[in-house]
Amino acid sequence: MDTFGKRLGRFGLVVVAVLVALVVGWTVFVRVPGDVADLLGVVLVLALGVATARAAARIGRRWLAAYDVAEVAVEGPITRDGNTGGVTGGVVTPPADAVVEQIERADDDPNVEGLLVELNTPGGEIVPSDDIRLAVERFEGPVVAYATDQCASGGYWIASACDRLFAREGSLVGSIGVIGSTVNAAELAEELGVSYERFAAGKYKDAGQPLKELDADDRDYLQGIVDDYYDDFVERVAEGRGLDPETVRETEARVFLGGEAETRGLVDELGTARDAEETLADELGHEVTVEAFHASPGLFRRLQGGGRALARAAGAGVADALAGDDDAEFRLR
Repeated sequence: MDTFGKRLGRFGLVVVAVLVALVVGWTVFVRVPGDVADLLGVVLVLALGVATARAAARIGRRWLAAYDVAEVAVEGPITRDGNTGGVTGGVVTPPADAVVEQIERADDDPNVEGLLVELNTPGGEIVPSDDIRLAVERFEGPVVAYATDQCASGGYWIASACDRLFAREGSLVGSIGVIGSTVNAAELAEELGVSYERFAAGKYKDAGQPLKELDADDRDYLQGIVDDYYDDFVERVAEGRGLDPETVRETEARVFLGGEAETRGLVDELGTARDAEETLADELGHEVTVEAFHASPGLFRRLQGGGRALARAAGAGVADALAGDDDAEFRLR
């Protein structure tokens, strides 16, 4: 919470730092060198004063911060690399690791007492979603989340680790399920005269390869992985939300509007970001000031994403599907 004392402290810190810098700079750069260096000395003193003022302001914001609650957003599909949008445009989604980094930075910040999590995501990759959930779970302090347009699948996996969850009446909440998929191009390959020659060690090493026809054993193996992920998802939600596992399974991976999600115990209350903020204030026992901790994909990832987008536009996406770099893809959806 920002107070008059903190604002006065930040201002005083900057003033003292500038005065010290000016005295030291005048002595070192003006008086000692003599008359020849006076002009250059004045310039150096002013530069030192400006640099010191900026540094002191940063230190002041750190030591006497105006905020006491950090807000982190989980928006768009959850992936390890993020959706950079690239040179072709589109929504920029930070990588999951960047979101985790912001949560950990908030946890390490001595000024942050509570965490506010905005959830607007359809879900995504399993392990990246769990990385964010673990970061939320490890945060030392109350954590309140609120859903905007959607809090589904991987987003709900994250929400299960929060102390309280708000949603709007029109929010889509739930989709507690797992989907696994693989492209099967065996028939197409046969028509094109392409054959699949197997060189693998281990019976299921090539299960899900696009050019290999799936047999019953492969299907059972891949479905078993999906089932194991699903059991873990149900367990996490049941434990985090205080629900019976069977009640969670009865949702059948459906999404619900906010009102029904509240009735089913998937949401604590209907409300907005302001309601979530007020709940944190009640938890902490005082009014709060929220600071957004932004996770950025960075310039390199933007350029990398642009290159990928152009490659796909040129037809590389079809080649990737036939090459089958990954055996199968599993997502929280």
